[in-house]
Amino acid sequence: MKIENNIVTRYWAATTILLAGVVSGCSYCLPLVLSLNIIQVIHFIYRERSLLAFPVQVRVSYLGLLFLAQAPYMFWIFWWQLIGTAAMVLFQYCFLARVMSLMPWNKNESYSMDLVKRTFFTAPVTGNILQGLPAEPAA
Repeated sequence: MKIENNIVTRYWAATTILLAGVVSGCSYCLPLVLSLNIIQVIHFIYRERSLLAFPVQVRVSYLGLLFLAQAPYMFWIFWWQLIGTAAMVLFQYCFLARVMSLMPWNKNESYSMDLVKRTFFTAPVTGNILQGLPAEPAA
């Protein structure tokens, strides 16, 4: 595993631990998880040299969800983020990245049930889902 991948794994592992603190009521975990994810966004903008790069999109979306979860009646989002981030750390399966890959600006084929099935049920891949999603079957 490359050092860069270790940094990515460490970001998500620390986020998972801090989110567990958030959902359990730890008062200082929320500012820490927000700060960590702001740092992660800045790091990936610098690394990718683009706000439009897929890894940046995923991290900005994740950060946006952290802020949204603070709104009244939206605390449940923290639970979904905790489950998803734990899955990322344990199994390298990133549900948010898969959803983001279906955004119109990230896909290069028409929407279909086959695309959705391949997006969500393809085994985890090295890199990001845009690089590892199986091609559309030939007609």
